[in-house]
Amino acid sequence: MSGLLVILSLLLIIQKSKMKKILVVDDDLILRKVLQNSLEQKGYQVISVGSAKEALNQFNQDVPDIIVSDVSMPEMNGFEFCRQLRSQPSGKLIPFIFLSAKDDLDDRIQGHTIGADSYLTKPFEMKELLAHIEALIERSRRVHAEIVHLIEQLVNSQSARVLANIDCDSAAQQAITPPKTERKSPPEPLPLTPAEERVFWETIQGFTNKQISERLFISPRTVQTHLSNILNKLNLNNRTQLVRFAYEQGYEKV
Repeated sequence: MSGLLVILSLLLIIQKSKMKKILVVDDDLILRKVLQNSLEQKGYQVISVGSAKEALNQFNQDVPDIIVSDVSMPEMNGFEFCRQLRSQPSGKLIPFIFLSAKDDLDDRIQGHTIGADSYLTKPFEMKELLAHIEALIERSRRVHAEIVHLIEQLVNSQSARVLANIDCDSAAQQAITPPKTERKSPPEPLPLTPAEERVFWETIQGFTNKQISERLFISPRTVQTHLSNILNKLNLNNRTQLVRFAYEQGYEKV
């Protein structure tokens, strides 16, 4: 576990220091060149491709820091591209921006439902696109930092338990009557319904909404509804805070 922590910390340092790489996906060659020139002037490394299939191949060869994609493209549209990307373990957390001429409310809703982080419509302001890119990259950095922090807490906790066991064994060998160890009191009951509690235990084990729906035989929409209720009842904002809450409060699956 400590070796994993070192690797994650190094990856976090590398991610923070390296030039950020953007994958631009659009069948409009002129727009791709405009985006590439503008983004490179801002210090980004840009890889541009003209189709979603090319983008998937490029992603599998070299994972970028963020993706900016059109929706209307031949062979495979942007929605399907995003759906396939999110189905891969390495593509679940990649920041994803749709940049599309399709500005209907249903299109924007579909883009977010599939897994996009932002949906901007053409024509667009470069300043606004840059603001979204910078915000999503910063959010990604914070997520990685939080993961490292949680693993560090787990490592420290396990190390403390090992040391405590060593001390207890030593004291038991020296003492005539071994001292009674105080049992840690169980955590407070969760203020959740039985259905919400089942989703709670699955979530803190790291399962996605789709995985939870398959394990509990309920729809992903129902999983999301239960998860929203859980976060509201526990005064938490997101999954990361929920995992930390469960760890700190001592909720462990028996």
